[in-house]
Formats: sequence, structure tokens, C-alpha cells
Amino acid sequence: MTLTRIERDRNIHLICGIDEAGRGPLAGPVCAAAVILGKKFPVYILNDSKKLSAAKRYEAQRIICTDALAWGVGWASHTEIDDINILQASLLAMKRAYDEMMKKAASARSLPLGENIDVIIDGTYCPKINVPCTAIVKADAKVPEVMAASILAKTERDAYMDEMAKQYPQYGYEHHKGYPTQAHREAVLKYGPSPIQRMSFNVKE
Repeated sequence: MTLTRIERDRNIHLICGIDEAGRGPLAGPVCAAAVILGKKFPVYILNDSKKLSAAKRYEAQRIICTDALAWGVGWASHTEIDDINILQASLLAMKRAYDEMMKKAASARSLPLGENIDVIIDGTYCPKINVPCTAIVKADAKVPEVMAASILAKTERDAYMDEMAKQYPQYGYEHHKGYPTQAHREAVLKYGPSPIQRMSFNVKE
């Protein structure tokens, strides 16, 4: 599916963007988000979440959660990542995000009845969901709905890791969010694995 076709289809179908955050860390869950934006949504606030400052990400998160037609967040835990690998865990989190979005939308009746939905995934693989799904590399920099999903996934996961930092302050999660920084590696080697450590990831690499 090309970006031109996406724009054309947006006049016929609803576009749902899905993205994840947290594939690379040595600790914590992977988080995914699914978002459907309305035609009046202020897309100028969106960008790839990695290109926004923390303040702009959280402001965009607030607007997405208030003004999007539908959104949902899904998770796969560090133990699920160890059990099924990070790729499969990421796809599982994406499916959970989509299912949660549709559940919330049905409860709130926020989507038009009978509306067709096309899903765009950032990356090269699609989760197992019951609607048409297309994976596009770097969709989080091209498709507004995926940009919004990347922002939600990033802010939700960052908030989770900030909470983990309060429980396990010696690991510095508030600074690196579990990513493999030198400080994180040294903390694991000094204190041992934290309770949210991904044991299948190599700390010494």
C-alpha cells in the first residue's frame, strides 16, 4: 500500500495506525498503541515520537487521548518477551492494543457503525488481527495515525519505567528507560538483574 493510496483510502475507510515502543531495552515491557484519528484532528502536532521533545510528546498524548476517534494501548511483559522473543512479543502487544482500542470504541460508540478499517503498521511485520493490515517501514514518519500511535506507545512506556524507577532506584530507569546504556549495564552487573530484567538479553554486549 502506497502513501498515495492511503490518502485516497482515507476518504473511504478509517485508517488505524499501530506502533510500538521498547523493542531495544534490556528491561521492562514492550508497549504498543493503536490510534484512529478523525478528519478534524490537528495533525500538525504529530511527528515521529523520537523527533519530539518530551514536553511536546506529552502534550500530543493529551490531545490524542482527547480528540482521536479511538485509541488503545497494549503490552507484552518482560517475561513474555523472554518466552516468545521480542518480535513476537511486539506483535502480541500490537494485537492487544488494537483489541483494546476496538473494545473502548464499542463501549463509547466513538466509531461510525459499519465503517471499514485499514491498519497501517510501522515496520515489516503485521500482528494477527481480523482487518486488512499493511506494514510500512518508517510509517511513524509518514502516516499521521502511526505517528500518533508511536507517541502514545512511547509516553505510556516512559511513564511505566518512571514508576519502576521509584521501586528499583538503583537501576536509574528514570534516565535510560531500560535501554542498554553504559550506566544501565553497570547497574545490572553491580546489583544483579532487576525484577523486570529481560533475561534473554545480553547485558555484557
